Amino acid sequence: AGLAPLARAAKDDALVAMADALVNEAESIVAANREDVERARSAGEGEAVIDRLSLTEQRVGAIAEAVRAIADLPDPVGEVVRGASLPNGLELRQVRVPLGVVGIIYEGRPNVTADAAALCLKSGNAALLRGSSSAYSSNVRIVEVLRGALQKAGLFADAVQLVPGSGRDSAQALMRARGLVDVLIPRGGGSLIQTVVEESTVPVIETGEGNCHVYVDESADTEMALGIAVNAKTQRYSTCNTAETLLVHAAAADRFLPRVLSALHGLGVTVHGDDRVRGYDDAVAPADESDWAAEYLSADLAVKVVDSLDDAVAHIRRYSTKHTEAIVTDSQSAARRFVSQVDAAAVMVNASTRFTDGGEFGFGAEIGISTQKLHARGPMGLPEMTSTKYVVTGEGHVR
Repeated sequence: AGLAPLARAAKDDALVAMADALVNEAESIVAANREDVERARSAGEGEAVIDRLSLTEQRVGAIAEAVRAIADLPDPVGEVVRGASLPNGLELRQVRVPLGVVGIIYEGRPNVTADAAALCLKSGNAALLRGSSSAYSSNVRIVEVLRGALQKAGLFADAVQLVPGSGRDSAQALMRARGLVDVLIPRGGGSLIQTVVEESTVPVIETGEGNCHVYVDESADTEMALGIAVNAKTQRYSTCNTAETLLVHAAAADRFLPRVLSALHGLGVTVHGDDRVRGYDDAVAPADESDWAAEYLSADLAVKVVDSLDDAVAHIRRYSTKHTEAIVTDSQSAARRFVSQVDAAAVMVNASTRFTDGGEFGFGAEIGISTQKLHARGPMGLPEMTSTKYVVTGEGHVR
């Protein structure tokens, strides 16, 4: 309630103060992060995990810049979504309002702590954060710094809180806090999201899991299809908008598959293919049911030959997580059919799945990619961190 009426200037000043504090306290944040890194090393975590977890003063500086960028974004609170004068003279306005208390359960990188706190503050929400136990020391210090900055800026320190504890009990307490928490947003892998969806009594916005497909149609331009398929898989392996399955129309297989398989092999990608794909390259591993359902998040790609666009759509309907699906085609009618029949938060026509992102869509920062249908779908920017209410103004109207 205390955050909702705040003017944009007050929120932006607080965000700038938070960014300044992160820079000023970079040394102590990195020192706390060292504890997390040492724990991860002792537990035998791989270098990729440790790199995602690690903070340097330069990385803390980049986190601060991301907070400053949120201060520069338009304030969604108070925006009039629609308005009208009714025939009886009543004035009707639908305006954006904060969601309230937003709980966020997330894995991995400690930068999410500052990003989530800043997005919630800008949209007038209180943030209740529960990061991964692997980044607990880092998250504790970052939240201390952010709360100190809020207090200094004259706002409520409790606008940003870390759920105490790093065990399963703390996550369960947040999931059961119906009536205290208005909405819960999980950010992380499929198992985390599934756990939150199944166990939470608080309304959940599902984000993240992406078994994304690229379908190369019979009329696709070979060069374009090659560029899109390679980019969608290899530009970055660990993101939810990375392609995990490539579907190729049988009529395009002879001209396209040898080239794409060679390109993927050259980039170190392991291809898991059906029998028809394996006929083009002995290095292709045999695919089974688990490959079609996999969100690999690694240098692996499932590849299948399909006999028609309808077969491609049927495969996507069966295995898609409804994140992002792409078609490469020179046929307008094929593109229209694919777009109308595929159910996903984003559908790409002749473009890489990697574009499903708040920044790439021009929304600025995002809290995650919503893969469900209620309230918000796709990249969740600041407007998606709000609900709406109707304001009705009359002059003594009675019904």
